[in-house]
Amino acid sequence: VQLVESGGGSVQAGGSLRLSCEASTYTYSIYSMAWFRQAPGKEREAIATIYLTTGGTYYADSVKGRFTISRDNNKNTLYLQVDSLKPEDTAMYYCASTLRYSPLTWRSEARYNDWGQGTQVTVS
Repeated sequence: VQLVESGGGSVQAGGSLRLSCEASTYTYSIYSMAWFRQAPGKEREAIATIYLTTGGTYYADSVKGRFTISRDNNKNTLYLQVDSLKPEDTAMYYCASTLRYSPLTWRSEARYNDWGQGTQVTVS
């Protein structure tokens, strides 16, 4: 599965963005997708996931209440609505997907088979 992110940019603190991740296959055939981010000098962290069949979602505590993950199966696209942005949200944001069930936690990078190239979010 090829994943292409878009929607990043530079915003002021308190602002919003909507990140998109378009998949090269039908999203209803994907088991789960997730958003990760990596700030300079830090490890990549999982911030949100969605199970494509049930719509169930989970979030990291650092973004809960400010970020919303969703998908549009008609457009084969995953979204991340990011609101109330803080300077510490500055990072490269990546989407990832797995076609099959995995016993690994959604926070584990090893769970996901396919990754996008990333989209940069800068908050000042």
